[in-house]
Amino acid sequence: MKFKMVILCLAAIFGQICFGIDTKGAESSLTADEIIAKVENRYSVPGFTAKFIQESTLKAMDITDVAAGKIFVKRTGMMRWEYEKNEKQFVITDGESLWIYRPDINQVMTGKAPEFFGTGKGASFLSDIRIIRRNFSVSLKKNKDDYFVLQLVPKEKRADLSEVFLSVSKRSFEISRIGIFNAYGDETVIDLLDSKFVDSPGSIFKFKIPEGAEIIRIGE
Repeated sequence: MKFKMVILCLAAIFGQICFGIDTKGAESSLTADEIIAKVENRYSVPGFTAKFIQESTLKAMDITDVAAGKIFVKRTGMMRWEYEKNEKQFVITDGESLWIYRPDINQVMTGKAPEFFGTGKGASFLSDIRIIRRNFSVSLKKNKDDYFVLQLVPKEKRADLSEVFLSVSKRSFEISRIGIFNAYGDETVIDLLDSKFVDSPGSIFKFKIPEGAEIIRIGE
């Protein structure tokens, strides 16, 4: 079941309950487009790292899973998610290939990253913020004391990703929370903590499959 939760988080990664959406609109001196432009500028660096706490809910099965770990991001397209709690695993992509490694059972899922993360799924926009304006319609849903809440609706309608919410710091224009919904009501919320804008070596976004590992090909 934990394995299913991981796939949900990555394929549809990230409501209104989580973000306290104000449907009456927001009062702000900045437009959604201006906010995104500032976010793009903040993330126009080689990369960053952050701690994360992730809560995922499968509505149909009434299951909620909480995980935590660390994320490494490098422009463009490279990500490494290291899950430390509650099940140790690694999700790694170099922008071309994807590996999901579960060391406890020595299992690796592998496939093509563009097919899995395409058009911003799996929070892949973190590795290239420009994806947001290319693939989503963006609106400002709430203006709180310390942050803006933006709603992202895919320009191309699909069941696996219906909307995304971003909480953006007014002070730094860093993303502090990501919320993702699909058409089935499933949701994943990820809090990004202690972000550091540093460049990580490209080698950590590659993965060598351990000897004897069970290999599952995604999409085959």
